Amino acid sequence: MIAPTLRAIWLMLLGLPVMLAIAVLAPAFWIVSGVWIGALFGALLLDLALAPRRTAMQVHIDAPPVLYMNSEDPVTITLRAARGPLPLQVHALLETNAFIAPPNATVLKGWANREHQFTRTLKPIRRGRGQLVQLWLHWTGPLGLIRIKRVEPLNIDVPVTPNTRWVQEEAVRIYTRDADFGIKMQLERGDGSEFDALREFATGMDRRAIDWKQSARHRQLLAKEFRTERNHNIVFAFDTGRLMCEPLGGVPKIDRAINAALLLAYVSLRSGDKTALFGFDAQPTVTSNVLSGVGAFPHLQQLASRLDYSAEEANYTLALTSLASRLERRSLIVLFTDFVDTISAELMLENVKRLMDRHLVIFACFEDEQLAEMIEAEPVTADLVSRAVIADGLLRERELVLRKLEHLGVQVIETRPERFSADLVSRYLDIKRREML
Repeated sequence: MIAPTLRAIWLMLLGLPVMLAIAVLAPAFWIVSGVWIGALFGALLLDLALAPRRTAMQVHIDAPPVLYMNSEDPVTITLRAARGPLPLQVHALLETNAFIAPPNATVLKGWANREHQFTRTLKPIRRGRGQLVQLWLHWTGPLGLIRIKRVEPLNIDVPVTPNTRWVQEEAVRIYTRDADFGIKMQLERGDGSEFDALREFATGMDRRAIDWKQSARHRQLLAKEFRTERNHNIVFAFDTGRLMCEPLGGVPKIDRAINAALLLAYVSLRSGDKTALFGFDAQPTVTSNVLSGVGAFPHLQQLASRLDYSAEEANYTLALTSLASRLERRSLIVLFTDFVDTISAELMLENVKRLMDRHLVIFACFEDEQLAEMIEAEPVTADLVSRAVIADGLLRERELVLRKLEHLGVQVIETRPERFSADLVSRYLDIKRREML
């Protein structure tokens, strides 16, 4: 797009009083007005001819693959003038969608080898699929009379996920502590361990691992060596409905759940297990195939960024039935959800019971701190007393639902947000040790 600058407009406006005076006082000198207009248009054409061309400007964007909530990341933009004159300065503005705060506009000056590189800071507003929409550029000719505008479409997707920069460090720490488990060959007591090989019995080994028949056959003491079974399917099922989108300590519950799930996903991928992701509210929203290997973790983060907030109620019947139909082998299903009373939990209990016929389920939820605060509040007024009584009744109903889940064989995790991730990983490692899958 080519348009006159404010300087050109003011020059045209300055000539109007002169033209008006000539038209009223000296009409014979009308040619002066024509010369003024012609000279101005000539200057505009000259400025356009000397200005850098739009097609000569090349744009390269180096965007981060993922953005994290409550964090900022730079995006590097490189402009290169392939040919022709160089503009004295370029005004640049990066346009983003509603998930990323729009960066401030900038004025670029100076060129090195016909290139200019600058950075802008990207700050996510909410979790989801962020996008760099387009780059607005405009510059003027050497006379400052013509403005040349260029809009470079980008359409670069940058997923916005919860701030999980600590996930790998925390997972490595946990994994190092349990490094022997599931990776190295070892003697594993208990039922369900997978037999691997026989080896000569040595001092310090468990005598119960001795295979007496093979020892008699080979005329030397031989012990059984076991290894922990791997390649289990771990499925993370997220309820993204109204209750899970409520804030807990200033952060939505679903974001806290995704943080914990990504930590467990990293640990399980490093342990040789496979992971999948499933999201639902009134209907299934996000589904993925089974992923394996630590290299699949970035893809899992992108899938988690697509778990959008919802104001609808969760449909457990449709969601869990759909999930069960997709699973071809026994899996560990980690269900992140919440409920308020026994009535709203009836359908959930019924469908979780069906899942337990074939799979192992971990029911993960947060403690209701607001109800606990109401109960512990000093009963100064009658209103506070009634609130405490109602809150105590709701907590009793909640406890009843959790006990029903435990009677079904469900692994229940109900804890505070600061301990949620650690308790979830500990429960997973305990299940692996006990060979429950």
